[in-house]
Amino acid sequence: MTKVSTQGPLTGVRVVELAGIGPGPFAAMLLADLGADVVRVDRPGTPVLAIDAAYDVTNRNKRSVVVDLKAPDGADHVLDLVERADVLLEGYRPGVAERLGVGPGDCHVRNPRLVYGRMTGWGQQGPLADRAGHDIAYIARTGTLGMVGSPDRPPAVPANLLGDYAGGSLYLVVGVLAALHHVRAGGTGQVVDAAIVDGTAHLSAMIHGMLAAGGWQDRRGANLLDGGCPYYGTYGTADGGYMTVGALEPQFYAEFLRLLGTEDGTDGPSGADGPDRSGAREGDWSGAHGDVTRWPALREHVAARFKTRTRDEWTAVFDGSDACVAPVLSLREAPHDPHLAARGTFTHHGGITQPAPAPRFSATPTTVRTGPARPGADTDDVARDWDVPRLLSAPRNPQ
Repeated sequence: MTKVSTQGPLTGVRVVELAGIGPGPFAAMLLADLGADVVRVDRPGTPVLAIDAAYDVTNRNKRSVVVDLKAPDGADHVLDLVERADVLLEGYRPGVAERLGVGPGDCHVRNPRLVYGRMTGWGQQGPLADRAGHDIAYIARTGTLGMVGSPDRPPAVPANLLGDYAGGSLYLVVGVLAALHHVRAGGTGQVVDAAIVDGTAHLSAMIHGMLAAGGWQDRRGANLLDGGCPYYGTYGTADGGYMTVGALEPQFYAEFLRLLGTEDGTDGPSGADGPDRSGAREGDWSGAHGDVTRWPALREHVAARFKTRTRDEWTAVFDGSDACVAPVLSLREAPHDPHLAARGTFTHHGGITQPAPAPRFSATPTTVRTGPARPGADTDDVARDWDVPRLLSAPRNPQ
């Protein structure tokens, strides 16, 4: 019988994470979720994220030690860990790790096979490399922020999901895993330069192809996938909720019209049919699928229909169909969604409801093994497990 691991496919991989905020810790969390032994090197004093460390979910499945990298022996403590590690992740501005004595050169002297992952917004070189920034600035310069939102309002801010985590963390993890594969195939260690601007731009590859082919207009709210299309967007309901529609294909669009109550030539069960602004009969919306001149009228019609019922009522109408319609749920509502609950997309650990590890593996399943690491709480265990006795002389729990 095949032995099933309960730790994840990266069991046995050792990762050193130099503490930071945002995309670096998330990337380290993803590696930890996949089974890697991630040791986070925290700095003495106040936690870098200004919330109680017990709630910093991005530090789950990790262990923590505290090292003062500005102390005379600080770099030596980290390099002792590096010597026994497979991966190091850092998110400093270019040149900072080098000044602290833990840059790629210092680390590769101790461990030539190390994969050195660097997470920045602007990258390691370029006119803005040394400048401060955050997600919103990175995605603004890549053109991706300009695609989000209504055409008559400023671009909508998609939290920090598009830049920090999609264009940053995920690309860092992909790069680290590729470089780790290279090492295990007989290659040398190397530096992975993961810049949020690079990753976010890369995410828009399909859009750039459509733009070059003339199938995408370089303005917001005018295209098939940016809210410009009336059967790919969001609509308000009678109770102040919202529904999403993504009925792009003709067969899904037809199902959407049927369930919305417009396919039979009427404006629903109690409506009356009549001409729309284009001169076509109001109920004849099937032809509006490919007729962009009718999109404004179709949008008004769909918006009016959705306003006749509550979000939950519409959810029940479209339940089990291929109309590609779904309710917009809040963060607290999402874990209770029947589909997500059935899949276990969210989990409850240590009093915190949080997303479960993803993706899923048949032979090496992943799980939330431990809650958020407390700064410095694991020094003794790490010193023993990694055989780094000098680590015991580093600063202890700062809190």
